[in-house]
Amino acid sequence: MSALVSDYHYDLPPELIATRPTERRDDSRMLVLHRSDGRIEHRMFREFPSFLREGDLVALNNSRVIKARLLTEPPGIEIFLLENLDATRWKCLVKPGRKLRPGVRVPIAGTHAEVVEVLPGGERIMAFDDPPDLGKYGSMPLPPYFKRAADADDDERYQTVYAAPPGSVAAPTAGLHFTPRILAAIPHTFLTLHVGAGTFLPVKTDKLEDHEMHEESYVIPPAAAAALNSASRLVAVGTTATRVLESQPPGPIQPGSGSTRIFIHPPYTFRHTAALLTNFHLPGSTLLMLVSALADRETTLHAYREAIRERYRFYSYGDCMLIV
Repeated sequence: MSALVSDYHYDLPPELIATRPTERRDDSRMLVLHRSDGRIEHRMFREFPSFLREGDLVALNNSRVIKARLLTEPPGIEIFLLENLDATRWKCLVKPGRKLRPGVRVPIAGTHAEVVEVLPGGERIMAFDDPPDLGKYGSMPLPPYFKRAADADDDERYQTVYAAPPGSVAAPTAGLHFTPRILAAIPHTFLTLHVGAGTFLPVKTDKLEDHEMHEESYVIPPAAAAALNSASRLVAVGTTATRVLESQPPGPIQPGSGSTRIFIHPPYTFRHTAALLTNFHLPGSTLLMLVSALADRETTLHAYREAIRERYRFYSYGDCMLIV
């Protein structure tokens, strides 16, 4: 068992970090990893349907990314919306924090917001006079490793084609490869897990057991639960869909809503997920640990080294990996 965070590190040439998407969503490459024998195939994502078997069901996260990054007027302070607490209150990250102490009011997003509370982790609870107009004033919350501001292209491409209920502050990126044509060709159902900013937070502990996982809310609609329970094999699209599935107890999956802090890492016995489509993740991340729990750490890191040799594109706008 690999209990140290350092066991999940690898060296990635920076030029392999994809900061722009492919011209078409399904132009991405797909590394196929067979768990039974460690065999690797190099395919294109558009071939994904050919790897499904009769009785399979593909589970996708249909959460919509909100334009969570706001600037005060005039610009000077950045407010990153983390969680909507009610109609006018949000939990936020702010930068620079020294300018936003309790009681400070700032003009932002067509209204004003006041710092109500500073939380122990540095986040702010902010009360807006009116709901902020994110469509007009917000920008897409691109990952920090993009090292650029979001633009109009990101409004479309940093969003899945099936995105529905708003609430995520990071895209469920394994779903970015899907087109309406591919979606129509596969048996699928939708779950919802609103991705939080914690997905980008590094693991700061030396041992996995000491890491405290962030919390995310989810919904399993009744129709989705029925479809999941009737499938012979569940294929999760992304670590977020996997977290929803694996947060459910053994046995039939029940519809409903909830929240999860599940931290999936080796050793772990999967209750519901049998196959996984996912992007390539940051070294030492909880996402890489989840993948390693399904495919085992050595096999996963071998596949990552192979992807680097073959010049795959990594991270949110990068290529994908299918574990079967």
